[in-house]
Amino acid sequence: MKIGFIGLGIMGAPMALHLVNAGHALFYVKRSKVNADIAASNATAFATAKEVAQQADIIITMVPDTPDVAAVLFGKDGVAEGLSAGKLVIDMSSISPIETKVFAQKISALGCDYVDAPVSGGEVGAKAASLTIMVGGTEAAFAKAEPLFELMGKNITHVGGSGDGQTTKVANQIIVALNIAAVAEALLFASKAGADPAKVRQALMGGFASSRILEVHGERMVKRTFNPGFRIGLHQKDLGLALQGARELGVALPQTAGAAQLMQVCAANGWGDLDHSALVKALELMASHDVAKG
Repeated sequence: MKIGFIGLGIMGAPMALHLVNAGHALFYVKRSKVNADIAASNATAFATAKEVAQQADIIITMVPDTPDVAAVLFGKDGVAEGLSAGKLVIDMSSISPIETKVFAQKISALGCDYVDAPVSGGEVGAKAASLTIMVGGTEAAFAKAEPLFELMGKNITHVGGSGDGQTTKVANQIIVALNIAAVAEALLFASKAGADPAKVRQALMGGFASSRILEVHGERMVKRTFNPGFRIGLHQKDLGLALQGARELGVALPQTAGAAQLMQVCAANGWGDLDHSALVKALELMASHDVAKG
């Protein structure tokens, strides 16, 4: 297939490489910094998203936030200007479910299909092609996109119509944030009480409290390895989407609001570019005690 990929960041670059390595023709927008593996591949760079869309049959976007998707799709020299009937746009960013429905309507009006397919699994999952992919869109559009998803992920679910993929991703981010906060509080409590947090974590991994968050992010908290797999700033954005949606739906999400405040403490202290496991630093600040010494 001829595929355009816009957004070759921490997640996007390895995802795009899986498509290139599978033999697909890849087109991307040239930037000052381009992933070295992408640059060394047979992928072709163009100056604008419009040119990428003109060349490709399927255009994938993987950018940070809702305004970024809007700009890439509908801004000057954007994807929409290069579309012709029958093409497919796949947004794999994590953005507003409400705005996603608007984007889908605009793309549909141009005679093209639109799929929202946010992912979970972080940089590790992107590199290993083991991402969880949550998909919203028509059955026909999903069927067209599924072979590409299978090159990037393992757990691929067509949830429903436009926006349902993004709704699922918001739900995912609520669960992940609350689990990170729970692990952080538990390890902080144990450390403050004088126990070895590494051994506490090891013990908990054998019981009902065991989780992927305790395994991966608990280790990060103990070893103080907060280099980003998924940045606090991005997770903070996702929790903002959750709380915005909750207001519109008339739903109370008190635990989500608490986790969002902890991330705000991190952002206010200049830790927004750290991995989201660094949420523990907000609790450590309030306790005047670190889980472990780096």
